[in-house]
Amino acid sequence: MQSILSTKRLSVSQKNLILGAGFSVVEYDAIHIDFLDFDLPQQLENLIFTSKNAVQAFLNKVRLKKSELANLSKLPSPAGEGPGMRCYCVGPKTEALLLKNGFNVAKSAQNAADLADFIAKNHKDAHFCFFCGNKRRDVVPQILNENQIHFQEIEVYQTGLNDKKFEQNFDAVLFFSPSGVQSFTQQNDLKDTLAVCIGQTTANEVQKHTDQYTIANATTIESVIARAVKVLK
Repeated sequence: MQSILSTKRLSVSQKNLILGAGFSVVEYDAIHIDFLDFDLPQQLENLIFTSKNAVQAFLNKVRLKKSELANLSKLPSPAGEGPGMRCYCVGPKTEALLLKNGFNVAKSAQNAADLADFIAKNHKDAHFCFFCGNKRRDVVPQILNENQIHFQEIEVYQTGLNDKKFEQNFDAVLFFSPSGVQSFTQQNDLKDTLAVCIGQTTANEVQKHTDQYTIANATTIESVIARAVKVLK
């Protein structure tokens, strides 16, 4: 039986997509996320999120401030989680988390470069807050700086690598971030293994280790699984 390794723990329904297709599956978390304490800026108007982790860190902070303050008007203006704030994000899962929590999503893009280009073309006079992790890519700050867009970068979480050595060989490994690739390849190689990537950025990291890779049609876990099943079959 062909085997698939996921570098992210899967839900029951996601695992069933693999098992139902006739493959065995092993899963682990190649990375861990630590949320940081940070100060909310005084100007909260246009918010940039390129990951669900950044959204969750922001939500944690807002909820903490709310529990501390009886009067919501003491929150940085404009107050509240939705009204007055516009969110610009990458990926359907990040957008869904924002919408679920009452935020106004002004723009959702497939990748960070497309999002930054949209902002540069359409919001030259606006001020943005970019909530990110310690391993964030340079693409958003670079494009915003090149187009003289005013923004404040706020690090809200850190990504750590979980080293794990696997003795067995897998027919495919599912990767969901460049950090996941870095973590896996610290103690394992991708020889004779298909790397299935959630997007081009992750594929760029994979290319440092192998040319046997493929990219999912959409930036979702389900799409990565579907791509692996299709190619292996």
